[in-house]
Amino acid sequence: MQKKRRYKSHKSIRLRTVYVFLTALLCLLAAAWQFGRKETDDTAFVLLEVDEEELLAQLPPYEGAPSVEINGGVPFSMEPPEADEDYGPLDALGRCTRAFARVGPETLPLEEREDVRAIRPSGWNNARYEGIDREFLFNRCHLIGYQLTGENANERNLITGTRYMNVEGMLPYENAVGSYVRRTGHHVLYRVTPLFRGSDLIAAGVLMEAQSVEDDGLRFCVFCYNVQPGIEIDYVTGESSGPGRLAA
Repeated sequence: MQKKRRYKSHKSIRLRTVYVFLTALLCLLAAAWQFGRKETDDTAFVLLEVDEEELLAQLPPYEGAPSVEINGGVPFSMEPPEADEDYGPLDALGRCTRAFARVGPETLPLEEREDVRAIRPSGWNNARYEGIDREFLFNRCHLIGYQLTGENANERNLITGTRYMNVEGMLPYENAVGSYVRRTGHHVLYRVTPLFRGSDLIAAGVLMEAQSVEDDGLRFCVFCYNVQPGIEIDYVTGESSGPGRLAA
């Protein structure tokens, strides 16, 4: 009887050992799965890089709405910039290329905006028209709005854009980013890319992308048309024509 009891004790120990091992293994597998799922969730918005020429070719024509959703509203591949702000260099024609920022409470400006009139972005050939807010056709449009990063007269962040694109197209999305950051204290990966056809000096419009970092509270991917209803624009030179033109 004594031997039998010892045998049962050894068997029980082995079973417990196997149980502990399997439990630990299952915990490790569960942790690995959870980590992998978190990595997937954090980068769920990452897609292929945008092909600018293909995007322009596939854009629907302007039909009265200042912007159109692109890529199902999901940003293209967005790796956080090395610094909080990254403004691409001007190209060979003096055109802006991109602006990318990790917008957060620390990037919001604390001072009033300064004068940017010393900057003449590519295609700057302004004209005045009746019926346009403040009369001038073109604005020096910030790619990343001043309210988000406090950039003033940065030639790599200013393009020639219509008053319509600036106010009706871009501003609502800039306001959405600013409001989200101020409300939550979180960060947003935010990129604006002007898209030019061929050697045009005036952009056809801007691609605006945003993805909140700490949560999924804000996300968009849109194209804003650089047009002014009722006005014809030569995108190669910046010349314009239309009813109600005023003397310079």
